[in-house]
Amino acid sequence: MALTAAVRSAQKGDEAAFRAVYRAVNPRLLGYVRTLVGEGDAEDVASEAWLQITRDLAGFKGDADQFRGWSARIARNRSLDHIRARSRRPAIGGDETELTDRAAASDTAAEAMTAQATRRTLSLISRLPRGQAEVVTLRVVMGLDVKRTAEILGKRPGAVRTAAQRGLKQIAEWLESDSGVTETAARTLKGM
Repeated sequence: MALTAAVRSAQKGDEAAFRAVYRAVNPRLLGYVRTLVGEGDAEDVASEAWLQITRDLAGFKGDADQFRGWSARIARNRSLDHIRARSRRPAIGGDETELTDRAAASDTAAEAMTAQATRRTLSLISRLPRGQAEVVTLRVVMGLDVKRTAEILGKRPGAVRTAAQRGLKQIAEWLESDSGVTETAARTLKGM
């Protein structure tokens, strides 16, 4: 089901359509949130974003690209709220090890390779300055265009293009220095 059609069906209460929307958008949205708040809190913040997305879905108007931009803006706002709240309160340690021994529902080799590549990509993006990391995540990971990225970040489109170019160039340089990466992949990133 195309994302635009799934969003429209989800707005009418179709649970299967909402699951399709969630499956299509959440991996990239979660990657974006990880860029902002870090690995440890990303799942919680993304869940908060999805609660708001669910609550406000009926009022959304637009196509698939606009939905991704809208959901990214909500995730960004929840992330910034989380960062502000975290800076105002001391960290409280907890034992989350009881969840680490549970197997995932599916464990295929393709999913493992995708997850590894995603972790590597997000790891490289997280090394960038925050502004560049956020732009690269929105543009490359979330797949948003320059205009929507600029709207979400409150920046001019030219500033978004510049930040994306600088960020991707830096990542390409890091990849070139990594002996396990092919020259083709490095050239592809450098040319973006």
